[in-house]
Amino acid sequence: MAQKTDSLFKVDIDCYKEYCGIDEAGRGPIAGPLVVAGVILKKDIEGLDDSKKLTQKRRENLYEVIKTNSDWFIYEIDSLTIDNIGLSKSIKEALVAIKNNFEGSEFIFDGNTTFGVSNIETLVKADQKLENVKAASILAKVYRDYKMIDFAKQYPQYGFEKHKGYGTKAHIEAVKKYGLSPIHRQSFNF
Repeated sequence: MAQKTDSLFKVDIDCYKEYCGIDEAGRGPIAGPLVVAGVILKKDIEGLDDSKKLTQKRRENLYEVIKTNSDWFIYEIDSLTIDNIGLSKSIKEALVAIKNNFEGSEFIFDGNTTFGVSNIETLVKADQKLENVKAASILAKVYRDYKMIDFAKQYPQYGFEKHKGYGTKAHIEAVKKYGLSPIHRQSFNF
């Protein structure tokens, strides 16, 4: 389908709108889920970009627009599963679920590995280059952020609404003071 060079790859993908773009959020945190999203846009959406390059407000606005104007699927892996099977197997599980949901599609995953899942193309920085992957990046990030805000209501002592489960200084200090919550990744070396 697509060539491996960025310029040819982008041209091929832009001509083929039916591919499913895939990205994840939450690979690096010490608490909370890993979220992987797959998106096939039904129409062009103005202002898409890598979720990390957008403001929270812009991401949240685009989240609703993307959901309304695409076929999408979000797969969430909780911290207990990540602890039990590991991050790589968790991502593999999510990729398989997305492939099953979008049978017959082409797939582009942001990064450089498919985690052993066949018939998925990868592209480093696809979340900055390809519209459907940008959209997947936004869905995964906003969905995960909303989950962490909900967890902050259950476990207010950790400040999840601020750091979203990443290992900030304040978060590590809260873990030292209060111990681990049920949503912390126990396999992380504290």
